[in-house]
Amino acid sequence: MRIIVAIDVLEGKCVRLSKGDFSTTKVYNENPVEVAKQAEDNGIKFIHLVDLDGAKNKRVINYRILEKIASGTSLQIDFGGGIRSPDDLKIAFDSGALQVTCGSISVINPELVLDWIEKWGADKIILGADCKDRRIATEGWTERTDTDIIKFIGDYVSKGIKYTICTDIEKDGMMGGPSTELYREIMVIGGINLIASGGIASLKHLEELNEAGCEGAIIGKALYEGKLKLKDLKHIC
Repeated sequence: MRIIVAIDVLEGKCVRLSKGDFSTTKVYNENPVEVAKQAEDNGIKFIHLVDLDGAKNKRVINYRILEKIASGTSLQIDFGGGIRSPDDLKIAFDSGALQVTCGSISVINPELVLDWIEKWGADKIILGADCKDRRIATEGWTERTDTDIIKFIGDYVSKGIKYTICTDIEKDGMMGGPSTELYREIMVIGGINLIASGGIASLKHLEELNEAGCEGAIIGKALYEGKLKLKDLKHIC
């Protein structure tokens, strides 16, 4: 299972939120590039870079930070936040993203996302499936739809999506454990590389996700708060 370090960027700084609530913003480092290099120095190969300013403004904003991390490290970067148009997607790839996560746009305009899969390839586009009470949420998690998470992912898998990041919003930033049982249900769909996100705070949690069949796991707040250490992940990476 791939270990992926989350770097959330707001106003140029590395921050973490709880349950996606911007009022809970906590700054952990003034320089996201420094955080990325620390991860690389400890054997991490993958990062999930989130443009929170982009998510709020519905367009890519922090692409310069993406450029700096991509040019200054060998990390493989999945970039998300603010991807709403073909221009946003091109900016992300031109700035060094290996993959791009499509969240709200995958709900608002699925036809466009399917066009992107066809144009860029299924290895390049990640479906961002964020949910609360099993219902898909959009707009930086401020709006909840009536769409069931299993149906949403299943429909996209049937149309060619290969990678999905699933975040249970109630778990995000709380360090109380991931939604492993939900991920087990998703894995029944078949044909999906599922990346777990939210609540991971121990090596035991990672073992459970690996056993559930997750292809990757995103770790954020637990690293910044010291619940998990980068050095402890070396044998997994």
